[in-house]
Amino acid sequence: MKDKRNEILGRQLIDYSLRLQKGEVLYLEIKGKETLELGKQIVRIATEKGAVPFWFYNDESLIRQWVKSATDAQYQVQKELHLKLMERADAYIGLRGSDNPFDLADIPSEHMDKYNTLFYKPVHLEERVKRTRWVVLRYPNNAMAQLAQTSQESFEDFYFDVCCADYAKMSKAQDMLFKLVDATDQVRIVSPGTDLRFSIKGIPPVKCDGHRNIPDGEVYTAPVRDSVNGMITFNTPSLYQGVVYNQISLTFEKGKVVKATADANVDKLNKILDTDEGARYVGEFAIGVNPFILHPMKDTLFDEKIAGSIHFTPGQCYDEAYNGNQSAIHWDMVLIQRPDYGGGELWFDNKLVRKDGVFVDAAMEKAFSQEELRPVGLN
Repeated sequence: MKDKRNEILGRQLIDYSLRLQKGEVLYLEIKGKETLELGKQIVRIATEKGAVPFWFYNDESLIRQWVKSATDAQYQVQKELHLKLMERADAYIGLRGSDNPFDLADIPSEHMDKYNTLFYKPVHLEERVKRTRWVVLRYPNNAMAQLAQTSQESFEDFYFDVCCADYAKMSKAQDMLFKLVDATDQVRIVSPGTDLRFSIKGIPPVKCDGHRNIPDGEVYTAPVRDSVNGMITFNTPSLYQGVVYNQISLTFEKGKVVKATADANVDKLNKILDTDEGARYVGEFAIGVNPFILHPMKDTLFDEKIAGSIHFTPGQCYDEAYNGNQSAIHWDMVLIQRPDYGGGELWFDNKLVRKDGVFVDAAMEKAFSQEELRPVGLN
């Protein structure tokens, strides 16, 4: 797709998200044929800046051929190879637009566990996330439009509006929410099928304002590992490792998931949560604030930023909001609290801060509005 918006987005990724400098090495991972046009723009822009890009083509159809039969010894070699590449990079872009996001749906869970534990965790969660400057994004191909249940043309317009939002202004708006989260000890989340309590005391908040994910728009922290108690029911579908889960409900006692249900695939859900000890504890709690994303589309990078949502994440925590939880998985599960999704309340230290997806603080709510954060440079 030759589109001037690819160049606008490419420059935003290079100049704003990564702040790529002359002489730095950029690792570009490309998934899916339709992403190549944006990939070309990224390579050109990075090269013209004097950086050194190198690229790797990948998608789920290729991963599938590997995980079906790879041995531990083969994973060791693959891990060492990719670690050397990642160690050499100063910055990383993950450009993801696979033709079929369900290519891994029928891979046995024990094979995916091996892929996560022996390859993805050491290369990405431990090396790329912790050491490089990185940004990941999806690309508006027909497969994504189908998941969003809209035409590809309409989806492309939506995509570029979201991805080219004014993230510099969003960053300033997030300062208010950052201060509020930073001052909080006890959190309570109330929604249909949900009454959950936990502490975030001593865990620093982090703004997500276009430097790590595109689209972006969340402030996250993590619960004190053993403080989570109660039940949470997620009202958005979650596509994870090629399988769609609906109405996931998790019951916690002293931080641990002691019961996990869904409307289907319950065995697969629990096998993922049994990947390792940390998979049944939570590594992230986040508040979504992107006003241009209102409805789920089975894509975590978009769904976790939905305005009026929160997400809760079994698995690995981030170093920036460290709560000690270690795992090979990191599964963002999303609960929307706007009235059209059943409503809900978010309480900090027994004070209501958001009701039915709307911040009680009118200035904060206005700062996160579409009016304030409309996309720049598209017209």
